[in-house]
Amino acid sequence: MDPSYSDSVYFGTCTRCSQAVYGAGRACQAMGHLFHSACFTCSVCSKTLSGKPFYTVSGLIYCEDDFLFSGVHPSPEVCNSCGFLITDVVLQARGKPYHPSCFCCVVCRQSLEGQPFAVDAHCRVYCVSDYHRVQAPRCDACRLPILPTEGSTESIRVTSCNRNFHVDCYTADVNLI
Repeated sequence: MDPSYSDSVYFGTCTRCSQAVYGAGRACQAMGHLFHSACFTCSVCSKTLSGKPFYTVSGLIYCEDDFLFSGVHPSPEVCNSCGFLITDVVLQARGKPYHPSCFCCVVCRQSLEGQPFAVDAHCRVYCVSDYHRVQAPRCDACRLPILPTEGSTESIRVTSCNRNFHVDCYTADVNLI
């Protein structure tokens, strides 16, 4: 945003229309140039910018919305989750940009900023506990998911004849045979 803006009494020639500028409240000075208040407008939408935030790129003047959303912004980051432009903090995860609030678990919606996470085969992002709960194989004996033991991030299972078992369930199942 260009900070060189002031609104005062000016006399001179408008940079945009080359007409005389005189009187209080009818002109503004921006970027070291004098403009009629009505001539100091956005290059895209023509919104009057006197007293408002504005940006300049290659000599053209833009309102904040057009600068951020019309492709004028030098390198916009679009959130991989919501599809909207990221105008403040960009969270990079999986090689893609996200709003910090958009990078969250698909199950519990908890923010994963700075947290460990897991991704399934369909590129959905989970907190570790929900990933294990949703994606864990089920035990063929008790039908419950095979989850990590408390305090661990890894689960232990026995696979036999293309069937999955908890260690305890496999031992009990083998003893029944």
